[in-house]
Amino acid sequence: MNLAFLHLCDSLFPIGAFAHSDGLESAATAGRIASAADLGEWLAVCLDASIGGLEGPAVWQAWRAARDGDLRALAALDEELTALRPSSAARSSSRAMGHRLLTMWSALHPDAALGAMRGAHSLPIAFAAAAAGAGVERRATVEAFAYTRLAATVSAAMRLLPVGQRDAHALLARALERVPGVVDRIAARGGTLESFSPALDIAAMTQQYLHSRLFRS
Repeated sequence: MNLAFLHLCDSLFPIGAFAHSDGLESAATAGRIASAADLGEWLAVCLDASIGGLEGPAVWQAWRAARDGDLRALAALDEELTALRPSSAARSSSRAMGHRLLTMWSALHPDAALGAMRGAHSLPIAFAAAAAGAGVERRATVEAFAYTRLAATVSAAMRLLPVGQRDAHALLARALERVPGVVDRIAARGGTLESFSPALDIAAMTQQYLHSRLFRS
């Protein structure tokens, strides 16, 4: 077991994810997400569309580029990933968390390859690079990334919705059961990036206009 990788995946790891709900707060304020059942549907869309279509494939591709030390491929992938995000808040939050992850991880585990990744990188790119440097295999990296994203969403939901810990973790457990199948589909299509999640994108874009909010985005 790679204990360092468990550290990276833990919510204790300080990347600022607690400050972002990925538009969930906007959807909850509008009344579109108001119950455990609604949250289950939201998690399903996050897994299939956001993680399965865009972020997971980015992790899949970035892992190989990081393993091979191909900084140009990482930069090009980061540019494509950023361009496919309609929400400026989502773009900036992903880059902020990615930059924080690389900065902290490099301080804890000095690595010349990570040190060569200058500037900000989106969270999926940074996560894949850290995992590859830690010797974590490709599929496990994508599965772990999916866990961190789903767990962060559930954590945000427990602050926003009348959903208790038991129901929230039951929903998370059911979502996690589907992760291996989602990763299978990512691998089958070679990690091609796709972006079509209008409900999530609209929620993320409207988050900044809330009168009061707990989360930055």
